[in-house]
Amino acid sequence: MPSPRPQVAPKVGIVSLGCAKALVDSERILTRLRAEGYDISGSYDGADVVIVNTCGFLDSARAESLEAIGEAIAENGKVIVTGCMGGDEKTIRAMHPSVLAVSGPHQYQAVVEAVHAAVPPLHDPMQSLVPPEGLHLTPSHYAYLKISEGCHNSCSFCIIPDIRGPLASRPVTDILGEAERLAEAGVRELLVISQDTSAYGLDLRHAESQWRGRPVRAHLTDLASALGDLGIWVRLHYVYPYPHVDEVIPLMAEGRILPYLDIPFQHAAPNVLKAMRRPANQEKVLGRIRSWRETCPDLAIRSTFIVGFPGETEDDFEALLDWLDEAQLDRVGCFKYENVKGAGANAFADHVDEDVKEERHQRFMEAARQIADAKAQARVGTVVEVIIDEVDDEGAIGRSKADSPEVDGEVYMNGETDLAPGDLVRVAVEAAEDYDLWGEVVERITPPRPRFTR
Repeated sequence: MPSPRPQVAPKVGIVSLGCAKALVDSERILTRLRAEGYDISGSYDGADVVIVNTCGFLDSARAESLEAIGEAIAENGKVIVTGCMGGDEKTIRAMHPSVLAVSGPHQYQAVVEAVHAAVPPLHDPMQSLVPPEGLHLTPSHYAYLKISEGCHNSCSFCIIPDIRGPLASRPVTDILGEAERLAEAGVRELLVISQDTSAYGLDLRHAESQWRGRPVRAHLTDLASALGDLGIWVRLHYVYPYPHVDEVIPLMAEGRILPYLDIPFQHAAPNVLKAMRRPANQEKVLGRIRSWRETCPDLAIRSTFIVGFPGETEDDFEALLDWLDEAQLDRVGCFKYENVKGAGANAFADHVDEDVKEERHQRFMEAARQIADAKAQARVGTVVEVIIDEVDDEGAIGRSKADSPEVDGEVYMNGETDLAPGDLVRVAVEAAEDYDLWGEVVERITPPRPRFTR
């Protein structure tokens, strides 16, 4: 009797748009599907069905999402839509009526059920297809660690609470368990993300749990300290300057977590911040920045800003430039204001002309570049610790502790071909320009084994 022909596992492709938080959603969807026997396809033509995880924050992001859905339909034909724009099913189906299913952000079960309907899974309970740390779309040496969903703020330019709901923090033991599994799997850098990292645990009333024989609260300070026990790089993103952020800086000075803060200040002019419904005491913030740097001289601060917000005057913009010059932020991004469907700021008076927005954006980014370049030049002649991201036949590219992947600067090591992604090295800096450094490897660092207490 001939042996039965082996069944071929169905394949799922995914297009992940938007921020790192959406990327984590995509990873969680793929982890569930892989656990059910699905293979992951890196191309349209190799997939039995394609998931498009959309972004719906800005009008330009919505347009990009609709374009990506159209491309997936043209290239594959079977398309499931999810993510932040998924809440606007009417618009999606008006342009792309052939999509198989539409769901909103972090509705993982709805996506999995839609995949089941499109291409049923094979059932093989004897085979484990998912590693303990889950599946990730990042390189194997770093991973995003999402600690909460949603947001409890009400910024006038933002609709994240409407899209993703109110703040919903994960239990601290769940986060630490995931972090530990990632470290055990060889991840050497964790990037902590959420909509508002400083607010972590507010909705849980900072509930205390037992972790490895000691109490740990659902609170940023306790979480950062516990993550620091892993012995790998830990980088904090989307940190709002709540008072308790001061408690995290000593952990950075001690080397337990990276000396890096990503704080979305958005603006500095008091009346603009008030219109944005953001805290408006930037003079006090300047004092805290000075204090943080006294405690941790190596601290790198990245931020994002919006120029051209409705009602922003030339004086407001000049105040922003003056504040930036005094703050001397290390890494800066800037967006030109866009209306967001459903945001309160759309109805504000005195919208800024697009040409003025563009001119202010260019002036702001040039001011930021000059600050960054001066800081980079000051690092020439020093030795910095670097994690390797890429290696080819011309050399290696990595990042210092002051640089997060994809958004910050890089360190170029020409001729250093005997390295691998995830390696930690010390580099003597020989040249610098804007946000980037060039140098020579002077020492390879044997990374400490992650520290676990079972």
